[in-house]
Amino acid sequence: MNRPPMYLVACAALAVAACSSEDKTATGAPSAAQQAPAKEQREYLSQPLVSEIYTADPSAHIWDGKIYVYPSHDIEGPTPEDDLGSHFEMRDYRVMSMDKIGGPVTLHPVALDLAQVPWADKQMWAPDAARKGDTYFLYFPAKDKQGAFRIGVATSKSPTGPFEARPEPIKGSFSIDPAVFTDTDGRTYMYFGGIWGGQLQRFTTGEYDANGSKTDLQADDKPALTAKVAMLSDDMLEFSEKPRDVVILDENGKPLLGGDHDRRFFEASWMHKYQDKYYFSYSTGDTHYIVYAIGDSPYGPFKYTGRILEPVEGWTTHHSIVEWDGRWWLFYADSQLSGQTRLRNVKVTELFYNPDGTIKTIDPFVRR
Repeated sequence: MNRPPMYLVACAALAVAACSSEDKTATGAPSAAQQAPAKEQREYLSQPLVSEIYTADPSAHIWDGKIYVYPSHDIEGPTPEDDLGSHFEMRDYRVMSMDKIGGPVTLHPVALDLAQVPWADKQMWAPDAARKGDTYFLYFPAKDKQGAFRIGVATSKSPTGPFEARPEPIKGSFSIDPAVFTDTDGRTYMYFGGIWGGQLQRFTTGEYDANGSKTDLQADDKPALTAKVAMLSDDMLEFSEKPRDVVILDENGKPLLGGDHDRRFFEASWMHKYQDKYYFSYSTGDTHYIVYAIGDSPYGPFKYTGRILEPVEGWTTHHSIVEWDGRWWLFYADSQLSGQTRLRNVKVTELFYNPDGTIKTIDPFVRR
């Protein structure tokens, strides 16, 4: 499904003076002009960071005072749209950088191409990056030769690449959307997973089931499938433990249910820390919200707290949150440039907290 068109056009001016309250049709009912409500006009809250290529799924990081954004690179392909995201046929990654929010954006050359990843077959989806010492790590999902999503890692001495991929995916990895968070104690965690096209529902036994459900567990009254988290090894190249569930609780302390599509996890994990609390945020997928839950540990559990971003234009929504220059920023994407879900563009807007630590919900449109 697609979101509303790029701009809602204002109604043509009507001869209001000729349509007074006394103006009636032959039956005595109000005229059509009187019945029609004024149409809402919308403008985009923010504009695309780059227009040379299509970008989505932005993972932003601040290194040495500079902002680096690691997006997926959308391309036009022949595959028809479906509910499993087969039309997202991305084949490489390019990094964006800027010295300040609102300043010029540099789009760097290809950082990693599908052809340079021995184990990968297609669909290089949403990536993330990390740094340890003088090495930069690019984490990325792709389908292997058997059609299962795995998560790979590539390294570079430059934040913009080029990156060299490891010959095999991370052992024990599966599904999509890696998000890497380094805590203040130096420990690093990867959050990952996605249902529907992200295949979490096809890994419930620990092995990939090509004939598994196309959507979720199909059990609306049971705890929903959720993201996974695992601590990374000291060299940042493997999991140091078996991935565990990211448990998201409702207001009664119970896990969110599969039928709770406004709140349950779909994809697009992100973790950030604010005032010693851990904020796990994610996309609800088919209801198109970015929402968040708060916990006291990087492992959770996390209590569902609210929405960060209302639906954007386009089916997908994916984000990251970073602090820069003493202010907080939300990076996200929509389909403003193309009007097509498969061809998106990355944006950024400021994010604000309430005094109690909750996040003020952002509308991606200015409504007039």
